[in-house]
Amino acid sequence: MTGSMVAKRYALALFQLANEHQLLDQMEEELRAVKQVMNETSELHAVLKSPKLSIEKKKEIIKDAFASVNTFVSNTLMLLIERHREDEISDVADHFVNMANDARGIAEAKVYSIRPLTDAECEALSSSFAEKVGKKSLRIDNIVDTNLLGGIKLRIGNRIFDGSLRGKLDRLERQLLG
Repeated sequence: MTGSMVAKRYALALFQLANEHQLLDQMEEELRAVKQVMNETSELHAVLKSPKLSIEKKKEIIKDAFASVNTFVSNTLMLLIERHREDEISDVADHFVNMANDARGIAEAKVYSIRPLTDAECEALSSSFAEKVGKKSLRIDNIVDTNLLGGIKLRIGNRIFDGSLRGKLDRLERQLLG
């Protein structure tokens, strides 16, 4: 079984537990934090991959690092460590967040603009583009990119809506040259 499928199964089990116990928001927040710590702390990742440390020592490190997380999240992390699937932790978090978003009708979106967007602008983008992707709303991550020259570029999943001046100039150039 591929890593992605394994992560998806763990995430599905966690998602079902979260729904049964009405802990979806809390567990999503905790898994986002776990993923962030795992991605930003290369030392922790290196320690977990080390063959010199016993599984018990690795579990102790994880318990200390994530002492405040829900029991279900903690037990899942322990199970991943026991089964030598430390690399899957971030993928499990990603799959869980995707399942939670699907259940709520929310899509993750990256909006590239030349300046930070206001809350009103984000809300307007969310309401107008959510329908185009069949969702109720968008969770927007605004990324400032001065190379755009003007306008915005929106990425939702694998779909890109490019209304940037840079994108329009590039398309015009391709038309003129092609």
